[in-house]
Amino acid sequence: MLTNAVVLTSPGHLAVQSLSIAEPGDEDVVVDIAFSGISTGTERLLYTGKMPAFPGMGYPLVPGYESVGRVRIAGEKAGIEAGQLVFVPGANCYGEVRGLFGGTASRVVTRGARVVPVPESLGESGILLALAATAQHAIALPGIELPDLIVGHGTVGRLLARLTIAAGGNPVVWEVNTARADGACGYTVINPADDTGRNYRCIIDASGNAGLLDMLIGKLAPGGAVVLAGFYDTLTFAFPPAFMREARILIAAQFLPTDIAHVLALIDAGKLSLDGLITHRQAADTAQDAYRTAFADIACLKMSLDWREFV
Repeated sequence: MLTNAVVLTSPGHLAVQSLSIAEPGDEDVVVDIAFSGISTGTERLLYTGKMPAFPGMGYPLVPGYESVGRVRIAGEKAGIEAGQLVFVPGANCYGEVRGLFGGTASRVVTRGARVVPVPESLGESGILLALAATAQHAIALPGIELPDLIVGHGTVGRLLARLTIAAGGNPVVWEVNTARADGACGYTVINPADDTGRNYRCIIDASGNAGLLDMLIGKLAPGGAVVLAGFYDTLTFAFPPAFMREARILIAAQFLPTDIAHVLALIDAGKLSLDGLITHRQAADTAQDAYRTAFADIACLKMSLDWREFV
């Protein structure tokens, strides 16, 4: 079988290419992708060549872990039925082309156990499940309270705020860029320069700005926690202020299946909305332009690539 996929051939260079994909086994599904999202965190690092080295890293690669599509073929042991709409957190089915994370393609082959059935009503918004689950994972870390301060009003920051409110919290959100200050749903967005508050019990950083850590520690209540929900290269902080507050610094890593299940349950119950987060849409054959827009346009919260013309 063939697929059309976004391929990063080297840092700064990408194209939509036709690739051969693996033949499915009994536990696999073939999914025709309808929409995929562009990650301005992980994919920016891959695009710029700044992603830290880890096992499996290298070019050429197919990026993406934010896809939604319909199962075309389901193996006998896949646990999924053909015709189902599913969220696809990635695939590695491209032979010598690496799948990091491999979801940005018109068709993928992956284990049935990896995909998640989603309601038809979710549609294109299914591409947001990875970020929603990432936000839920940060909120649900053991031993922390609901965040009373969230740093960054991008897609993850907005999802963190919405999930916090759904759980009964009342967060403040910091955002330095006035173009992203709008769109709050039941919470307050302020510039950090205007925040005279102290004694935050839990701060979640969704900005990815490693230079903020000292400022955030300075805003903590004694025994408070800073949760790092972005992706960082090197982090440093002054020890005395952290020592005086007995500050806790936690890292929120990859979301779990339980996080996706929790998010879907909130959506089904009407307690979480994904509206207003997909701000830009382009056909997948214009991927080069779409990636530039996603990375450079501050008004772009989430870019959705439409693959339906390739199926």
